[in-house]
Amino acid sequence: MITIGCAAYAFALVTFNIANQLADGGISGVTLILKGLFNFNPAYSTIIINIPLIMIGYRFLGRRSIIYTLYGTLMLSLFLWVWQRVPINIALHHDLFLAAMAAGITGGAGSGLVYRFGGTTGGTDIIARIFERFRGIPMGQTLLWLDILVLFVSLVYIDIRHMAYTLLYSYVFSRLVNFILSGTYAAKGVLIVSTKSQEIIDQVMTVMERGVSILHGEGGYSHKDRPMLYIVVSPSELHELQTIVGELDENAFMTIFDVNEAIGEGFTYSRPTHGLFKHAH
Repeated sequence: MITIGCAAYAFALVTFNIANQLADGGISGVTLILKGLFNFNPAYSTIIINIPLIMIGYRFLGRRSIIYTLYGTLMLSLFLWVWQRVPINIALHHDLFLAAMAAGITGGAGSGLVYRFGGTTGGTDIIARIFERFRGIPMGQTLLWLDILVLFVSLVYIDIRHMAYTLLYSYVFSRLVNFILSGTYAAKGVLIVSTKSQEIIDQVMTVMERGVSILHGEGGYSHKDRPMLYIVVSPSELHELQTIVGELDENAFMTIFDVNEAIGEGFTYSRPTHGLFKHAH
């Protein structure tokens, strides 16, 4: 599956990104910069840039992670070489919107497969893992800033118009990766703190026909026992739950998060139900 994922990602880079002058983030973005400025083949620059990173990673990361990373890097380079020699021309009629969408869907699906089965394609993933392990900085944060830096530098060989479509590509790419990693199970977990817990329980179980778990908590300031309600709903039921809670207790506090991201990052916090909901990842 890692091999198939690398093949799809490389196909997107060659057929859509390079062919339509769309940039990319991370090390792949650096190889596209070298391609745009010096016509240096990404199949070779991917290996050259990743060699020192893999050597550093071998020292700090586990043997299994490095083996999978090395394999992913080699497969990506191999398929970059293959697709350049076996070109498949997909007529998009120079439509950058279609090119960005196709690149995001194909490349995101490929990368998602690689990540889902424990591999990486090297590059900034190694740097991000090291920062997370030794500095406590989340991988997502490091990858984001590295991608921003690479995309900014990419302006030396593409114009603002192509950069705008690159951002569209990056968004679609990230959504596909998240979808493949998380699957189709998109349930929302909701924690509710309210002085009218029993009324909320009755309404949720009667109207929504959903179960409710009661967690026993304690107020940090008052040190009074305060039950917290934990409810899992589908995205389509979330508004109905918010309405029920808001009508029963406008001062209730709700915390909403993606169930399949609860172990890692991705929590989404909200303000009290009578105010605007703030979302921060």
